[in-house]
Amino acid sequence: MSTSVSPTPAVLPVNGQVIGLAHYASRAALERVLARSGTSFNRSVALRAVSDNGGTVERAWLVGRLTGALKIEESLARATVEEMTADDLLAEPGAGQVSLTDAGRELFDSIRTAGNAIAARLYAGIPAEDLAAAGRVLTLVTERADAELAEA
Repeated sequence: MSTSVSPTPAVLPVNGQVIGLAHYASRAALERVLARSGTSFNRSVALRAVSDNGGTVERAWLVGRLTGALKIEESLARATVEEMTADDLLAEPGAGQVSLTDAGRELFDSIRTAGNAIAARLYAGIPAEDLAAAGRVLTLVTERADAELAEA
């Protein structure tokens, strides 16, 4: 009787492929949470951006944040904000501003709680100094990629 053994995953040098695989794997885990809540990744990013900035931001800032963070067209970012306003996740308290509604805050809190639980499982056991080094490297790579895009 033969038994098959799964190969031990190779430790690959850090490059765009390795970073992308980690991103897509962790995002897929989050997408399951988002699907259960009936929201999209773009909306979750918008909710986090507004929440992390006190609950009220300039609409133009939020559109810029979505286009910059997600690398999407401005028209898609504007449409995301409009849809969130129509769905009562964001309100317009003043000219050019958007704020989280109670429904938006509740949705974001549930996404954040589930996302934090996923992150805790994914990063469990990784030494803090390794996570700090990875954070520094990925921040630098992001800055350089953004600079490349700005030149284009």
